Amino acid sequence: MEKQVVLAGLILIMLWGCKQPQGTPEHRQTEEPKKAIAEVKQELIDQGYQIFDYVDEKTKDTVLMQQYFIAFLKRGPERSQDKAAADSLQALHLAHLGRMYEAGYADISGPFGDDGDIRGITIYNVPTLQMADSLANLDPAVQVGRLEIEVHPWWAAKGFPLR
Repeated sequence: MEKQVVLAGLILIMLWGCKQPQGTPEHRQTEEPKKAIAEVKQELIDQGYQIFDYVDEKTKDTVLMQQYFIAFLKRGPERSQDKAAADSLQALHLAHLGRMYEAGYADISGPFGDDGDIRGITIYNVPTLQMADSLANLDPAVQVGRLEIEVHPWWAAKGFPLR
């Protein structure tokens, strides 16, 4: 049952994160134009992000790399909760991840498909390791020890979608 609750919650979060923009195609075309790469770079630098760029030899496009932070959610030492408490913590955990996404701090979260010690990941889109670690440790499941957090810097191309 716990796995079903987790799966249902994650599916909802993923669907919510993948929803299409509202309005007609004509309406969407009138939205704010794309920013120049120099403007995006300067905004990120001003906000404290670590970045670098390079030119893709094949496409000749400038690729902007940004440092993100990947938080591994690991099995914690306190897993003795009864089913009701574990279910409640899971709901609070999913609500926390939803708030992180809604606030723009986390770009994607999800569980691993096995029953290993690393339970899932969250990718934080924040300027510092300390901020990512602080946000990850606000998770109620982490606060009671059901999960532990391990955060690492991670580089990815800015604006590239998952496929």
